[in-house]
Amino acid sequence: MTMRPDIRFSAWLLVLICVIAGGSCTSDARVYRDLNKNSVLDVYEDDRQPIERRIDDLLVRMTLNEKAGLMFIYRAIVNDDATLAFKPDSGEERHAAIVNIDLHGMSHFNLWGIPDDLSVYAQWYNQLQRYVTENTRLGIPVTIASDPRHHFSNSIFSFNARGFSRFPEPLGLAAIGDMDLIERFADIVREEYVAIGIRLALHPQIDLATEPRWARISGGFGEDARLTADIVSRYVRGLQGEALSANSVATMVKHFPGGGPQQDGLDPHFSFHKGQVYPGGQFDYHLIPFEAAIEAGAASIMPYYGVPVGQTDENVAMAFNKDIIAGLLRDKYQFDGVVCTDWGVITDIYVGDVLWPARAWGVESLSEVERVKRALDAGVDQFGGERCPEYIVALVESGQIAEGRVDQSVRRILRQKFELGLFDDPFVDVGAVAERVGIADAKKLGHDSQMRAMTLLKNGASIEQPILPLTGPDLRVYLQDIDKAVFSERATIVDTPGEADFAIVRLNTPWYPVETENPIARTFHHGDLDFKGEEKAAILSLAAAVPTIIVLYLDRPAVIPDIVDSAAAVIVEYGASDQAVVEVLFGEGRPEGRLPFEMPSSMQAVREQKADVPSDSRDALFPLGFGLRYE
Repeated sequence: MTMRPDIRFSAWLLVLICVIAGGSCTSDARVYRDLNKNSVLDVYEDDRQPIERRIDDLLVRMTLNEKAGLMFIYRAIVNDDATLAFKPDSGEERHAAIVNIDLHGMSHFNLWGIPDDLSVYAQWYNQLQRYVTENTRLGIPVTIASDPRHHFSNSIFSFNARGFSRFPEPLGLAAIGDMDLIERFADIVREEYVAIGIRLALHPQIDLATEPRWARISGGFGEDARLTADIVSRYVRGLQGEALSANSVATMVKHFPGGGPQQDGLDPHFSFHKGQVYPGGQFDYHLIPFEAAIEAGAASIMPYYGVPVGQTDENVAMAFNKDIIAGLLRDKYQFDGVVCTDWGVITDIYVGDVLWPARAWGVESLSEVERVKRALDAGVDQFGGERCPEYIVALVESGQIAEGRVDQSVRRILRQKFELGLFDDPFVDVGAVAERVGIADAKKLGHDSQMRAMTLLKNGASIEQPILPLTGPDLRVYLQDIDKAVFSERATIVDTPGEADFAIVRLNTPWYPVETENPIARTFHHGDLDFKGEEKAAILSLAAAVPTIIVLYLDRPAVIPDIVDSAAAVIVEYGASDQAVVEVLFGEGRPEGRLPFEMPSSMQAVREQKADVPSDSRDALFPLGFGLRYE
C-alpha cells in the first residue's frame, strides 16, 4: 500500500503520542487500523463485514502477481537486533523476508533459528508487519509458520528455541496417553506462539510408525491409528479452538495420506528413495488419523514427498497426484482448507557443492513451471519452501491455468488470514512476551510430562526384587553420558565401575548413516535399530561388571534383547532432561508411559515385517502398550 505523505505522518504522530503517554495504548494495532481506514481498500473500513465478502472485495483488487505471491511459503531469517535488512553474517540474502516481499510479493514465511531473547523476535515480527503496511500496495499481513518448538528433542524437525516450555517429543505424549494433557499442551503452544506472532503450526505430524526403521518416527505419535486419531482431535482443538480466531494458531497437519510405510525405512526427502509401499494392503489404516484431523477442523494439510506405489492411476508423488489431492482429500473428505506441499518439490537446491534435487518424484522429467502446473491441477494451493510465483503468472498468461483456478487457492489462503484476525490487528505486545512465554506453570507441566512419559521395560530380576526407584545418599553410582551435577545430592559419584553399586548409562537408539554425498541425508536416523560391534560389547561388558541401569532415548523402536537380558533395569524416554531422568530413577517422579509402538526382538524380524501393517513383528520383545510401574 503506497500512502500519501500526510497519512504516513499522521500515523507516526499517533505512535509518538502513545509513547509519550507511557505506552498505554497498543500503538501498533491502532496505527494499523488508522492506516487502513485511510487506504483505498474499503474492505478494511468495517471489519464486521462477513469474511467472504471481505475476501471478494480484496480478490477483485489484487493483481495476478499479488495473488501468485500468496501461494508460496519460504524460509526467513531473523536478525538478532530485530532489524529487517539483510546482513551478510546472518544467512543468504534470499532468506531475507523483505527481499521476498519486495521481489516476489510473498506474505508467508517459516522460521528456523530465532534469537534466544523472544522479545527481540517479537520486535522483528512487528517490524515486518509494519513494513508490509507501509511498503506494499495492499498491505496484506504476513503469516509466520514454524515447525515444533516445544519438545525436548534431538530431531532435526523440531527446533529447541530457548524460552519456550519443553515437553517430551510427540512419542512421549502418546506414551502418556492423557488426552487432557494433549489438549493442554497444544493450548500452551497456542498461547506462546500467539504471544510472539507465530500463527501457523507446521504440525502435528500424524504419520503412523508401521515401518520401525523410518527416520521420522519421533515426530509422530506411534503406530496405533486410533490413539493417534484421538490425539490429533485434541491437538487441533488446543491450537485452533472450536474455530479459527484471533486467538488461534492454524494447524498444518502432515503428511497426507500417511508417510509411515516407507520401504526399508528410507525417507523420500532424498533421491535414493522415492516411494512408499503397501504390501499388507493397509493404505486405509494410515488415513484414520487424517479423518479425525479433518473432522476436528484442521486448517491446512500437507501431503508428503513419497509416491504411493500401486495405489493410484499414476505413480507420482502426493503433491502431483490428482487421485490423492483432488480425488481423496477434496472429493471424498470434502476438505476445503489450504493444501500446502512439503518443502522443495519444484526447484533443485545446492547443499554446499552437492545438488539436492527437487522432491518431484515421478515427474522429474517435467520443467519447474510444468511441475507447478501439475501440482495446481492436482489440487494444491500453496508451495512450501519455494519462491517462484512468476511460474504461476506465466501459466495464467499463457492460458495453461485459468485465473479462476488461482483465485480458488488464494481465497482459501486469504480466508485463513482473515479468520486469524491478521487483517484486523497483526501486531503483538512485545512488553508482554516475558509474561506469556515459558511461564513457570507451563515449564513445570513440561518437566512433569517428560517424567510421566518414561516407560519402564525392566526392573530387576523379578517383581519381588525391583531395582528402581533408587535410594541414597550412601549409594555409589558410576555414570555415563549423564550430568554428574544432577546426581551429586542423591548419591556418591565414583570414577570406575568397580567402585559402584550401580552403573547408570544413557543411550540413544542406534542409527547408521546412508552412504550418500548429501550431507543432510547423512544426518537422518536411517538404518538398523540394533547396537553393533564395540559399542554393544562395551554395554554388555559394563552390565557384566556391575548392575547397570539403562536409560534409552527412543526416536525409533530399538532392537535390544541382549541389553535387556544383561541390564539390571531398563527405562526408555522420548526427550527428557538429565534432571527429569534422575528424579524418576530416585522415585521423585514416576514413569507412567506405555510403548507407542512395539519393540522388535531382532533385525531379522524387522526385515520380515510389512511396512504398512502395525504390530506385525514376529515374537516382539515388548508389545505395543507395554509399560511397568513402580510398586
